[in-house]
Amino acid sequence: MMTGQHGSQPIQHQFNPYSDNGGTLLGIAGEDFAILASDTRQSVDYSINTRLSHKIKAISPSLTAEFKAQNPKMIGTKNSILFGTNGFSADGDALTRQFEENWKWYVHDQNKSAMSMQSAARNVQHLLYGKRFFPYYVHTIICGLDEEGKGCLYSFDPVGSYEREQCRVGGAGASLIMPFLDNQVNFKNQYIPGTNSTERRKVDYLSLDECLKLVKDAFTSVTERHITVGDGLEIFIIDKNGVRCEYHDLKKD
Repeated sequence: MMTGQHGSQPIQHQFNPYSDNGGTLLGIAGEDFAILASDTRQSVDYSINTRLSHKIKAISPSLTAEFKAQNPKMIGTKNSILFGTNGFSADGDALTRQFEENWKWYVHDQNKSAMSMQSAARNVQHLLYGKRFFPYYVHTIICGLDEEGKGCLYSFDPVGSYEREQCRVGGAGASLIMPFLDNQVNFKNQYIPGTNSTERRKVDYLSLDECLKLVKDAFTSVTERHITVGDGLEIFIIDKNGVRCEYHDLKKD
């Protein structure tokens, strides 16, 4: 009688409902603006599903005809919330839709024109924590302006823990870009020249142009080192004038 080899294990069939679709999400909060950017590649392993996947949505009050006429390039008002997810694309879409529905109900029930960033962060926390036993497999970042008109960014883990930060990166390129932002945005390990590394550089806000240059350089660099990042770069910018979006090409290979 034939017998199996010593040490062989029975085949186990496991169901894995999750998939990592790659990509990178980056947010920076400035003095009077906020930026949320992501690449547009969606992939699985070594296959590219699409080269134009939108990972960020501007959730905004309805735009009036007057606003559109005065701001033809704006896609949202200053009360908008930039909502970005990265990881499992299907979960990201589901979470975005759920938050947008909650946002609409909040505005209707409270008779307000928009939701504050603090309320939005707490709402996202409830959505994520409510799914903690079967969590959304995403890294979430929301950006906007706070009550004082300052740039505001909250980042979340998959089960709802969140924190207000100056900058944050999520996704495939996080380990490559975050140390760069820690140095350039948070001014970590930066010292005033001529002090023999004894006097730290004062932490200050970067200008919008400086932040945009950092974002473009960061994504251009990470596409050279990570195969799941590339194709296109969408940069959403929110300030006192509203929300606008820029698109830039990245490597296609």
